[in-house]
Amino acid sequence: MADLHQLNLTQLKELIGSSEEHLVGNYITRNLAVARNVQLALVKEQFQGNATLLPEMRILLIKRGWAHVTLNLMEHHFAAGDLVYLGTNGIIQYHDAASDIQAIGISMTDELLQLAIGNSIPKAFDGHLRSFQLHLTRDETDYYDTLHELLSRHTMKPESNSQVTLHLVGALLWYINHLWSRHVQSYRQSQSREQQLFTDFLQLVSQYAPEHHTIDFYASRLCLTARYLSTIIRQVSGKSAKQWIDDALLTRIKIELKHSDKSMTTIADEMNFPNPSFLAKFFKRMTGMTPSQFRR
Repeated sequence: MADLHQLNLTQLKELIGSSEEHLVGNYITRNLAVARNVQLALVKEQFQGNATLLPEMRILLIKRGWAHVTLNLMEHHFAAGDLVYLGTNGIIQYHDAASDIQAIGISMTDELLQLAIGNSIPKAFDGHLRSFQLHLTRDETDYYDTLHELLSRHTMKPESNSQVTLHLVGALLWYINHLWSRHVQSYRQSQSREQQLFTDFLQLVSQYAPEHHTIDFYASRLCLTARYLSTIIRQVSGKSAKQWIDDALLTRIKIELKHSDKSMTTIADEMNFPNPSFLAKFFKRMTGMTPSQFRR
């Protein structure tokens, strides 16, 4: 059984390097990728049916069509006009997409991001978000497309200047941060206090469920009592806070069992269980089978 599949930019370049068709409109180095022509066939080949770890951040704008994927253990449906961000070490699993889907993308290492933005880090990229999805207006889509095309044209030039590249990347990131900030403000204004807490709770669960299994941790992060948080989450979602935590934890365990050859002891340790027996009891309670049965 292979380890959890990874696809970094160096591997991506090697993967498509032999295909001139895939390289058209796409610039890839070990630190930066700018794609004007995201290939659906390549996406299907790499991500369908498998959970894949992406070491570098990814940003995708859907220009036409739709896609159904799982990001960081949660299912999403993307349509034309959606801007999708997946942070460093994000996990993606492809399910389906329109045959005529058209998208543009950019990916970069944390090192290049730091060089592009300097000491003033846009809040959307300061590490507190593992992913987000924005729906852009036609004008916003066109403006983003113009910035992206300018970056693409510059990087494809043989005599491209690295400082110009960094400033163009920085401009694109700051524009995304502007869109995200405006979206968050508008979204929060339309949400009730309870819905805001639920959104914040899900973000924390997506990030910390493998290590923190109790409601107390999340209540503390949200400056609430565990009892109050539990009440709010059930009122908003119809599920208890513990159910959300356990479901996210279970999904992560399933990924490790299916896509890695780690021992039960190693998985139990990484998932903060006292020992493999506790993990096995949790898994049996949630699924009706043992981890070994699921793995087979």
